[in-house]
Amino acid sequence: MADLPFHDRTDFDNAGRSLITELTPGRIEAGDGRAVWDSDSYGFLDRQCPDTAHPSLWRQAQLCTKQGLFEVTEGVYQVRGLDISNMTIVEGERGVIVIDPLFSTECAEAALRLYRSHRGERPVADLIYTHSHGDHFGGARGVTDGSGIPILAPAGFMEHAVSENVYAGTAMSRRGVYMYGTALSRSPEGQLGCGLGLVISSGTFSLIPPTVDITHTGQEETIDGVRIVFQ
Repeated sequence: MADLPFHDRTDFDNAGRSLITELTPGRIEAGDGRAVWDSDSYGFLDRQCPDTAHPSLWRQAQLCTKQGLFEVTEGVYQVRGLDISNMTIVEGERGVIVIDPLFSTECAEAALRLYRSHRGERPVADLIYTHSHGDHFGGARGVTDGSGIPILAPAGFMEHAVSENVYAGTAMSRRGVYMYGTALSRSPEGQLGCGLGLVISSGTFSLIPPTVDITHTGQEETIDGVRIVFQ
């Protein structure tokens, strides 16, 4: 462990690159006032790693606390650190294409609002699910009701989404308690991140069925004036 290059801070520089604005405070609430996401509760990660934590997990958790709106390149933005996954927003001719609308509707709505606070009230013209894990589609109704817009996903998406999140939903939820440590307090002695992100949000889960199947590598679709080649 001592041989690992913990002095190398390149990852921290990269994680903060092109940050436009943060969500302040970093708390997202449901309609009843219950917190479904609270990145501020991980403020204890600002200090040096204590003996109670694994140094690599501590370092990874520090990287995952970097949240807000980032510019990837001209016309392409990401909202990071407001759920276990990230939401990508591509500006088109009429509005925006939302890719992977997080796990819960409250977090997705907050992410889109953060983008609009910087880039204006652009409508959601299209929605893309990259795959059938819940954190890549569960927040869909936080950004759109699906009326009249194309929703793109891999062929077989609904079958896999239902089999994993409904048929196996109870087992998956129980596994998640152990895998993510969600029942532990957020502290240097408890839950301090799950590697992939800080934790999965606990808001409202939704699903809007796709209207366009991606069936093969090389398939091209032009959506809202943006040409996309799918893999």
